[in-house]
Amino acid sequence: MATLLVDLEHKQDKVQNHVLASLPELQQRLISVIDWSSSQPLVQDLALGLFGASTGAALALAAAAERPHRVKAVVSRGGRPDLVFQRLGEVQCPVLLIVGGHDVDVLELNAWAASQLQVRNELIVIPQAGHLFNEPGSLDAVAEQSYHWFIDQFRQST
Repeated sequence: MATLLVDLEHKQDKVQNHVLASLPELQQRLISVIDWSSSQPLVQDLALGLFGASTGAALALAAAAERPHRVKAVVSRGGRPDLVFQRLGEVQCPVLLIVGGHDVDVLELNAWAASQLQVRNELIVIPQAGHLFNEPGSLDAVAEQSYHWFIDQFRQST
């Protein structure tokens, strides 16, 4: 297993804080990373999973729809699937949606997204957690759930 952490935003994106307006550009950057990974001998034969938080989760879902032959699983942490609602029906890999129990609005969006996905999906609520999962133990719970999801999906995709 290999892990690649990618910051899709350029410094000027962060300064201008136009993430929502630049979603198509950020999505293209993620697609480029996925395509790049397919040409790298050390990782090209490994199953690819995408983990995204908030708007990054929307990007991961859209990228999974765009590259169904490459992306084998997605984990969305406090995700905003509503930002790519038109792509949810195109996702072909299993999706894990993780939301904090105190993040009521995002929980509602993720429950709706789960009903729109036409693939295996699961919605996990981390009790007592907010949107950023700052509460003690919250990120540990996210990491454990994500790890098990990816391992299970990768085993099934081989």
